[in-house]
Amino acid sequence: MPRLYRDFETQEQIDAQYDPGLPVADRAVAMRHYAERSAHARATLRCALGVPYGPTRAETLDIFPAERPGAPVFVFIHGGYWRALSAGDFGCVALGLQRRGVTVVVPDYALCPGVTLDEIVRQARAACAWVLRHIGEHGGDPARVAVGGSSAGGHLAAMCLQTEWARDYGLPADPFAGAVLASGLYDLAPLRFSYLQPKIQLTEELVRRCSPALLAMRSCATPVLMTWGGREQAEFARQSLAWRDAWRAAGNRVELLDQPAADHFTAIHGFEDPDSALCDWLARALSATGSGGAI
Repeated sequence: MPRLYRDFETQEQIDAQYDPGLPVADRAVAMRHYAERSAHARATLRCALGVPYGPTRAETLDIFPAERPGAPVFVFIHGGYWRALSAGDFGCVALGLQRRGVTVVVPDYALCPGVTLDEIVRQARAACAWVLRHIGEHGGDPARVAVGGSSAGGHLAAMCLQTEWARDYGLPADPFAGAVLASGLYDLAPLRFSYLQPKIQLTEELVRRCSPALLAMRSCATPVLMTWGGREQAEFARQSLAWRDAWRAAGNRVELLDQPAADHFTAIHGFEDPDSALCDWLARALSATGSGGAI
């Protein structure tokens, strides 16, 4: 039987590796955690919701400003396999970071199949460009902006790292103080043969343009932290390590955070705890850039 991708011969084999809910006892519990903790964040933290960053209705973002002006900033791009969820489901990321003095921004973006993956990548980049240009109006320090995301958001954050910011946006070539990529997808080729294809509608050309692992690795000064759950399928770890190796081969910095007890959904729970390893790493990265001092 011909192979679809690497050693996979059937859609069922690919789905078994790329459906993140399969190793989880009850994915509804995971989704309920995001929703409830994000509602708590909106009810208890300072926030500005639905701030426009682009011309389309989907292009808005939620800002959770830190108490002190000139605060460092973390842009968290949500997951959902490019066809589900929203910024409103991930305000929980601000619960720990705002207590560390970090302003958190969670962009929304349009979803497949209503738009193509090209358009989603454009919107993720546009959200970051807006933050870099305008976050000072919301008390943030544009010289101390980090980017990150989980799952599809990890993919989009990697695409933002692999952007020619000076050429295409007139911004500094390396505008980010750090990046956190959690459980990301970096080679999209197998997803063409998965249960996701009717929604995300990938073509060979889209895979080539929108796979961070298939793009030329640029030299980048931004330190990167990669993490995933030890209870996730092997393909999530393999994809992360392959991108890590290629990024390092280009002379770039990458660290790994081991989370053996986490799954695809709990790997970002550390952002809710100001004393977690995720918050500690991000605080160090943001403290090493700009003039704001330690956080």
